Amino acid sequence: MKESEVATKALFTIDNYIDQLVKKIELLSYVNPVNIEEQKQRFFTSKYLTDPVFKYPSIDFDKFKLHREFFAQPLELIEDESLQELYENIIYFYSGLIQCIETIGEGKKFYYNSLHSFGTPTEQDVENAKFILHFEEEDPTSANFQPKYTPEEAEKIFRDYSKQYDFTYEIKFSDKMGAIAMVLNNSKTLVINSNHTFSETQMAVLTSHEIGVHMVTTMNGLLHPLKIFSHGFPNNVETQEGLSVFSEYMSGSLTVRRLKELAYRVLAVDSLAKGYSFSKTFRLLHNNYDLNKEKAFYITTRAHRGGGLTKDYLYLSGLKKIFDYYHAGKDLNLLLTGKVSLEYVDQIKSLITKGYAIPARHITTSFKENNNTNATVDFILKSLK
Repeated sequence: MKESEVATKALFTIDNYIDQLVKKIELLSYVNPVNIEEQKQRFFTSKYLTDPVFKYPSIDFDKFKLHREFFAQPLELIEDESLQELYENIIYFYSGLIQCIETIGEGKKFYYNSLHSFGTPTEQDVENAKFILHFEEEDPTSANFQPKYTPEEAEKIFRDYSKQYDFTYEIKFSDKMGAIAMVLNNSKTLVINSNHTFSETQMAVLTSHEIGVHMVTTMNGLLHPLKIFSHGFPNNVETQEGLSVFSEYMSGSLTVRRLKELAYRVLAVDSLAKGYSFSKTFRLLHNNYDLNKEKAFYITTRAHRGGGLTKDYLYLSGLKKIFDYYHAGKDLNLLLTGKVSLEYVDQIKSLITKGYAIPARHITTSFKENNNTNATVDFILKSLK
């Protein structure tokens, strides 16, 4: 066998093996508390003084064995230096996620692992968030914002919306999640919060966000010779969430109210960096920024779950980066090829050229035409630094 054939075989063997390992570590499956509603009532009863005591799903993998298997991969057999470096970065990235999962509920330990995996807001991110809060949001009493659809009715709306795409996926319901809906990449599943009643605006946002991008990139990721596109490039969260919120913008469903929600998330994560407790973060949002107690609780929960999950600030920074990328006339379809990151665009092109990947087959329908008519949203996105 020629040297190049050995190197190619090694690449696919390593890629396949890493894919099997990664399927065991879906962070969101472990970091969402299973007793949110019970702790919310306890927190409200205490007049916002007693921090919730969250419980988490048990881990069903051997963390030491998983670390060992990642670092045992013979990367030196990959001939292409840029590919070798990419897979090295992947191993370090997923090793970081394992460390996150194994320290869930351990306070500062988890927080520092989360910092390592996702970073924390810069001063500019915080300034952008505060800038957004200056704008008046749409009338909250408008019919579009009123609770309307049961989880079962929401399922039907998701199904109807998905008919425009050539793929199928599973839908499950859960009463143990901080989000109102989310896609689990490894199992091709949309999970709907069974405790939530959905408004028109929320369904417009969720279909564009969860199906239009997260499920699209899940399904595209499965089509490549290399499975790296399916399990995810390093630091893919910012790009994936940026694309998802940009899909809301292009579909015409992004509101000032939604941008404020993303801004509050940045401030909640920034409070972690300042060492705020759960109750202090909550009071910052509820008292200082006048956010209603239900929303303040869930945003605080998202930021403080596990011991301090910092990823929520990436939605706003990711949106700005994708907005600028689009307005620079660059190809969004490259970013739909799977769970990829903006910083690897040149590598994605190279992998397609070499036959290790294929162009995106499923394309986010909202990206075909800009249907945003909200001048304030436009002004905000253009003004972010």
